[in-house]
Amino acid sequence: MSKTLIRGAKVLGGEPQDVLIDGGTVAEVGSGLSAEGAQVVEAGGKVLLPGLVDLHTHLREPGREDSETVLTGTRAAASGGYTAVFAMANTFPVADTAGVVEQVWRLGKEHGYCDVQPIGAVTVGLEGKKLAELGAMHESAAGVTVFSDDGKCVHDAVIMRRALEYVKAFDGVVAQHAQEPRLTEGAQMNEGVVSAELGLGGWPAVAEESVIARDVLLADHVGSRVHICHLSTAGSVEIVRWAKSRGIRVTAEVTPHHLLLTDELVRSYNPVYKVNPPLRTERDVLALREALADGTIDIVATDHAPHPHEDKDCEWAAAAMGMVGLETALSVVQETMVDTGLLDWAGVAERMSFTPARIGRAEGHGRPVSAGEPANLTLVDTAYRGPVDPAGFASRSRNTPYEGRELPGRVTHTWLRGKATLVDGKLT
Repeated sequence: MSKTLIRGAKVLGGEPQDVLIDGGTVAEVGSGLSAEGAQVVEAGGKVLLPGLVDLHTHLREPGREDSETVLTGTRAAASGGYTAVFAMANTFPVADTAGVVEQVWRLGKEHGYCDVQPIGAVTVGLEGKKLAELGAMHESAAGVTVFSDDGKCVHDAVIMRRALEYVKAFDGVVAQHAQEPRLTEGAQMNEGVVSAELGLGGWPAVAEESVIARDVLLADHVGSRVHICHLSTAGSVEIVRWAKSRGIRVTAEVTPHHLLLTDELVRSYNPVYKVNPPLRTERDVLALREALADGTIDIVATDHAPHPHEDKDCEWAAAAMGMVGLETALSVVQETMVDTGLLDWAGVAERMSFTPARIGRAEGHGRPVSAGEPANLTLVDTAYRGPVDPAGFASRSRNTPYEGRELPGRVTHTWLRGKATLVDGKLT
């Protein structure tokens, strides 16, 4: 088995140390390490983190391989420092059976750039009418533990209750896309001053907040776990904060773009800024950052949503919703949370590796950088700053809101169980 010696890395942002990888395991962490025949990586003060884990990724395969495939999506993940991603169920066919989730899981195994854990649909066909094969998906080779109709809300309270009851039997979690459909019919952007001035259909904060309020109460009633996808409003933060104070088993995620961008960008009418949930106000952005810092929001998840050129290069009303995010997530978190002093790098590791792995029960991921642990690692040049160039993305799609924008930080190396998937910023 090969050996790699990482010299002078700031483990979780601490003092520089050497880290020896032997095979698929971290063999030793300390100062002045040496190993005969080891490949040496001079870290030079770069920050070494556990491999990142994304609880919310759209890989599009099967069915929309023109947007992304498991191969291109996992290559994008490795480029962004991820060693595990959870693939959402809104594919064609929908991942609502053991057969489809096993297909996605096996594709991940074949390509090897990161581990792929499929998320199963809550309802058949994402139609919100009948529970999908939750038990069969859990018992399959894919071992599904997270279920979501993301892209659509499980709006029927009875169906949501039954799903929560069902997954409780095997400690699963329902990840809710909080969007009351009747309140968002024809909605194009955040409801507020900007939508009124532009004459675009408004997407009110209450459409998100009302579903979250209902679902934390349901989770409390059932005694089950509920996870809130892409939380985006200050009001949602307060509801989750209240629920946690009551001991309700709720976790929540925020996307990088909701930590940085606001609805003011929609004034450009550039569909690259069209996303679900929509970009909110500056007040919401600041509340989300504060909630991520204090632990009310548990994790950062990318909601990586690739679309082909023709689905975004069109008029606003016709454009698809979503942004790619795997390759820029860590940079945005550095800009919004680390460089502002709201989080240190240990806090980033908690919110982008340890906790998402724990929520999704991703075995072998989100582990400490210490002897005996799996060598799932990422090395970050935090001193780097440069413009985002989507032409260099590994993703099949280019719908990034950051094109040309200067962002800090660059992932230089990623290791999956000791095997380098990214070296000096280039995929192996």
